[in-house]
Amino acid sequence: MTPASASGGPEVLIVTGMSGAGRTTAANVLEDLGWYVVDNLPPQMLRPLAELVGRAEGALPKLAVVVDVRGRALYHELAPSLKELREQGVTLRVLYLDTADDVLVRRFESVRRPHPLQGDGRMLDGIEAERDATSEVRGVADIVIDTSEMNVHQLADAVIKAFSENESGRILRVTVMSFGFKYGLPVDADHVIDVRFLPNPFWIPSLRDLRGTDQPVADWVLGHDEAETFLDRYVYALEPVMDGYDRENRHFVTFAIGCTGGKHRSVAMAVELARRLTSAGVTASAVHRDLGRE
Repeated sequence: MTPASASGGPEVLIVTGMSGAGRTTAANVLEDLGWYVVDNLPPQMLRPLAELVGRAEGALPKLAVVVDVRGRALYHELAPSLKELREQGVTLRVLYLDTADDVLVRRFESVRRPHPLQGDGRMLDGIEAERDATSEVRGVADIVIDTSEMNVHQLADAVIKAFSENESGRILRVTVMSFGFKYGLPVDADHVIDVRFLPNPFWIPSLRDLRGTDQPVADWVLGHDEAETFLDRYVYALEPVMDGYDRENRHFVTFAIGCTGGKHRSVAMAVELARRLTSAGVTASAVHRDLGRE
């Protein structure tokens, strides 16, 4: 069976490089970007995995595989495996993470762990052995990132810029959750917004039994000038917040919008806030914690 090809098959990314250079950080960022990540795969398993993904019929369009020297002698099979897959038409890229020796020493010492190849020798012996083992793969890498002067946030930014399909590079996902204050605050809220200052549809007989997802209620709530003014100013105020989350590599944020019972005002406002954030280029969705509770 032929592995997935460049025409319609998945994209395969090999993440490799020096131990301590940031492979775990890179793998986490790729997972947040929607890649299916496999860690510490023996090179001999690359072909069977590519075949398996090819049979998934698009369920795993982007596959990232972390391969490193934890596999000891097996790592020497990586370069031949890459050559074979490319010859068979697999859409393949290699990301190699590198770091200066002195920086690697400091990083290993800070976590008080030995280098995986140092054995009974010095840490520098292990680093030198790893450089020898990975030199061939480094030579054929599509992207080399030197993380010597990077912290985890800067490395995450570099990976996002290299592999995000979003032109802005933003991978922040916002959940706008409606809730009722009488049922308690959501424990996972990053921001809590109180919209009990808005007129309450509960006191309108024709709207009382409807929900904020129903158009008559949404039109009534959003038709008030104070609702429009609040949404305009709140979305504007969120711009530096969103930028800050990007800089700090916060990928998931929850905004909780509350009214008394979580049925009318908060629901309509949550849907509209999510819509406006989406229009502003943020991946946002609305969920309703207490809708349906009486």
